[in-house]
Amino acid sequence: MILAAGLGTRLRPLTNTIPKPLLPVAGTPLIIWNLLLLRTYGIRDVIINLHYLGKMIEEAIGDGSRWDMQVKYSHESILLGTGGGLKAAEWFFEQHPFLVINGDTLIELDVKRLVEFHRTHGGVATLVLRDDPQAAQWGAVDSDAQNRIFRINGRGMSQAELPDALVQRMFAGVHILHPSVLHDAPADKAFSIIDSYTNELARGSKIFGFLHTDYWSDIGTVARYAQAEADAEAGVIFPKT
Repeated sequence: MILAAGLGTRLRPLTNTIPKPLLPVAGTPLIIWNLLLLRTYGIRDVIINLHYLGKMIEEAIGDGSRWDMQVKYSHESILLGTGGGLKAAEWFFEQHPFLVINGDTLIELDVKRLVEFHRTHGGVATLVLRDDPQAAQWGAVDSDAQNRIFRINGRGMSQAELPDALVQRMFAGVHILHPSVLHDAPADKAFSIIDSYTNELARGSKIFGFLHTDYWSDIGTVARYAQAEADAEAGVIFPKT
């Protein structure tokens, strides 16, 4: 699933008339970068949630056939957040684990390795994590030497249950989860998927972190957008075809 319903307020005025996922980097809209990344690793069935200027995204991508993909849409009359958006599209996943990526995230990711990691570790979810000196500002994810996550944003397992040595990293906005994580979540209500994850951690469920060391940008501000354009021009990241 590609999350593409947000308002893109931090990128205004660029997003006054175009949704953030359609902003081009090296001439290719952000959301197309992500579609092509998924296709490269054999993922051809995708659902995209839409809200702000969603018609433009749907018109740009259509049914996905031009990329030999099948794309469906989940329309949100109100913004449902990362968790509510997944819950509304729950029918699409047919009780199988699925991968989620933000439509405004630009990332060079070995999706095959991520999927293998998730299968091998057997958790209810795997979050792609990055080392970042400002991890606490982004929202710290605490994990141990075996990559098991214990707390997110200070929530999850109780202090008494925590191991002695934990590493703080940041969540890169890409994750794999089993639909069971959403079973107890409210329908048609806005919430963050982080709430579901911290509830799972509190009840002892296993969630793991996959360490990502390659290119990543959230394109969250005008400055970060300009940097991504410069990175593409310099050949730091290459658009797939």
